Amino acid sequence: MSLLFIIFMKRVPTGVGLLDEALEGGVPQGSWVVASGEPGVGKSILCIHFAYAGLQTGDPVVYVTTEQEFRDVLEQAKQLGMDFTKHTIYNIAWKREPEELPEVVVIDIFGLLKVARQLTEKAKLEKMRKYAALSIDTLVEAINEAYNILGVAGERGTPERHIRLIIDSMSAFWVDKPVMARKYSYQLKIATHRENVTALLTSQYAPTTRQAYGFGLEHIADGVIHMWMDDVETAKEIRRWLIIKKMRMTAHRSRAFRVRITPGRGLELEAI
Repeated sequence: MSLLFIIFMKRVPTGVGLLDEALEGGVPQGSWVVASGEPGVGKSILCIHFAYAGLQTGDPVVYVTTEQEFRDVLEQAKQLGMDFTKHTIYNIAWKREPEELPEVVVIDIFGLLKVARQLTEKAKLEKMRKYAALSIDTLVEAINEAYNILGVAGERGTPERHIRLIIDSMSAFWVDKPVMARKYSYQLKIATHRENVTALLTSQYAPTTRQAYGFGLEHIADGVIHMWMDDVETAKEIRRWLIIKKMRMTAHRSRAFRVRITPGRGLELEAI
């Protein structure tokens, strides 16, 4: 029975050809996958691929970006050959309601600030605490607002339509209190996991120590894709790498790929 389940499991392509081959067609639908690594290794570009691949197959996308404004994501995507502007985009920071059902719901720092203010106003009535933009409670509220806008992710999920959730990066929510990373990770997954939502989250590693800014996100993940680069002072060049450390219900490749970032194409992997 378990073998049949694996054979007929729905898989969600990442949009990176060799990575999907290494994952038997993609990540299992409903999984939470973490892409970890130091700045500059290509995690955000992997997120762009994952989102764009979804749009090409009709999956709506909830895109949380804490590292940059979404307009910068759009510009970078276009340089890599992926034009998001052909799709309907709605930012929850906007004052107006969406005029039509969006294909991408954006949650950036401005959207998080808006939601934090709304939560704080509600809390004043109950004499509760003030909410910060980069708090897990604010993030959960914002994601659930995006789910409501899309109208396809109820309490039990809506199997007929699949959603892709991207959070780049999670480290921003505990950079000042890394010991809380595991607690916040569980809190987020419990509150926002749906059977018809497949999530890709990024986790920052410090370039000096190559250690994560808080440990815990990997514990709630169904899959971990680790990305890194060789020491540039020793290598005298930028050499990026990617390895699949974990992917549940998947007989994935166990060797690393060489990663190249190519204008007009994005991430390209080379089997070594």
